[in-house]
Amino acid sequence: MMGKIAKYIGILGALSVIIIIIIDNIVMPAYVRHREGRYMVNVINKSAEYAKKVLRSEGYKGLVSDTIHSSAYIPGTVVDQYPAPNMRVKKGRTVRLKIALGEKMVTVPDLVGRSQRSAELGLSQVGLEIDTVYREYNSDVPFGNVTWQYPKGGDQLNRGMGVHITTSLGVPPNFFQVPNVFGLSKKKAIDELEKSGLKLGKIYYRQNEDLIPFTVLDQSVLSGTVLEEPSPVDLTISVLDMQDIFNQIIDK
Repeated sequence: MMGKIAKYIGILGALSVIIIIIIDNIVMPAYVRHREGRYMVNVINKSAEYAKKVLRSEGYKGLVSDTIHSSAYIPGTVVDQYPAPNMRVKKGRTVRLKIALGEKMVTVPDLVGRSQRSAELGLSQVGLEIDTVYREYNSDVPFGNVTWQYPKGGDQLNRGMGVHITTSLGVPPNFFQVPNVFGLSKKKAIDELEKSGLKLGKIYYRQNEDLIPFTVLDQSVLSGTVLEEPSPVDLTISVLDMQDIFNQIIDK
């Protein structure tokens, strides 16, 4: 009787040892590996769609949770992920992805007519800058002011990009711009023509009671006109009474 009991005890002991070995070497490692998960794959610098495919094949779910506007990355690529690469993560976990977008677009301000300094400040306020400055003679725009720009005002441009502009050099050299002498006295008008390098042409008189006598009513060449040669400019002068002119001629 005692021998049988001892035999049973021995068999139970042997079975216990076998069970412990199986649990210790097979069951527990499998359980631990299941709880610890797998090492997270690295999808940084991959396209968003490719990253999602890789994560799906590894048993994870990719989710775009954030974006960033930057010229430092290729648009549409992953710039960060959480959980981070090489972390142990259980299957089925959602992996949050930060995706790069192209540089944010801004509206180009209208620069035409503004000084170059004002144009620089206006561009700086929206994150743009002047790329190239061209210069040309322009009698209609004051020296140093912008006459042309590209892209034009209202267009969209990536932040950090440059705008091309042309600024005025004023009236071309060796050219003569006709001044506006309307309403000036006869003497003052003649002085202004001489300062502009132009010659006085014929003088006509017209009776006019609305203006002070001997002021300019009209000029033969429009003000602002640019001439290649110092051509004469005729003036029409106001008088209260044409008899005054005849008297002047007789007195002479």
